Amino acid sequence: METFFLLCAAVLILCIFSNKISNKLGVPSLLIFMLLGMLFGSDGIFKIDFADFAVAEDICTAALVFIMFYGGYSTNWKHARPAAPRALLLSTVGVIMTAGLVSLCCHFLLKFPFAESFLIGSVVSCTDAAAVFSIFRSKNLNLAGDLAPLLEIESGSNDPVAYMLTVIALTIMEGKAVSSLGVVIILELSVGIAVGVLVGIIAPRIIRKFRFYAGGFDSIFMIAVAMVSYALAVVLDGNGFLSVYLTGIIMGNTKMKSKADIIHFLDNITTLAQMAAFFLLGLLSFPSQMMGFLPNTLIIILFLTLVARPLAVFLLTGKKYSIREKIFISWAGLRGASSIIFAIFATVSGIYKTNY
Repeated sequence: METFFLLCAAVLILCIFSNKISNKLGVPSLLIFMLLGMLFGSDGIFKIDFADFAVAEDICTAALVFIMFYGGYSTNWKHARPAAPRALLLSTVGVIMTAGLVSLCCHFLLKFPFAESFLIGSVVSCTDAAAVFSIFRSKNLNLAGDLAPLLEIESGSNDPVAYMLTVIALTIMEGKAVSSLGVVIILELSVGIAVGVLVGIIAPRIIRKFRFYAGGFDSIFMIAVAMVSYALAVVLDGNGFLSVYLTGIIMGNTKMKSKADIIHFLDNITTLAQMAAFFLLGLLSFPSQMMGFLPNTLIIILFLTLVARPLAVFLLTGKKYSIREKIFISWAGLRGASSIIFAIFATVSGIYKTNY
């Protein structure tokens, strides 16, 4: 146990110091966390043999729950409302378009089977603008107009759509008809919305009426709220990620005590969650095996970055934004924790193991 604690402490300290270096170099800190994971992994210096994708899935799911809850909680709806229609269009139709275009690239250009191509497109279709905003905050940069709320809402609301696409892809790989998923999708959306709104309305009332006897308990209560919102939706066959995001938005725009302290607390929790997700990705990686996949990977990256995502943005954002702004929106969507977690979902899936 002592060795485990020392190892965890060493990882956290290295992540903290590497974050300072990444800010100076302008490199996303999350990329540094992933490289640290590779350094500690089976092919790295420390040779930690970790290949338990099921444990990684549980840890990364918990991380994504808090990332999405904080994404909703930190959104100022009054400020973000004008950008909401376009943001939601990007997070729904835009995600589907991006997934579809990447799927076509994988199927026709790289000659992958259709189901596997669709799975790849679904996994990488969501964005993580939070990674970009961390650089903006560290450099004290501000975005003009409604670009910031547009990216905030899109990055927070597109994960549930990408998750559903991933589930559909795995179902296709199982051999079931896509038409049978209609009821499942409607159920996931309706239950996710209902639970998210219900928990988001009830939780602030509990905080207002209940006096916590020690400082900081209201922040800890937020952890329980996020867990309940996600778990209750999943138990009822709903979309837990959609539920927890809606709960965060409602609570974040409701008057409550110690709101500034709660935001600071959730910001730290989210940072730790992102560290864990990206470090685990690096730990699960085998750099010695990557060269064989590198050519196809680079093609997918370039197509996603230069074709699929920009085409979806240019077609859906209309004439309000300039070409430069559209290019910025297209590229301010780094693949982040969500794509990692969905990839792990696919890896631990019995369907994927059986067929591929």
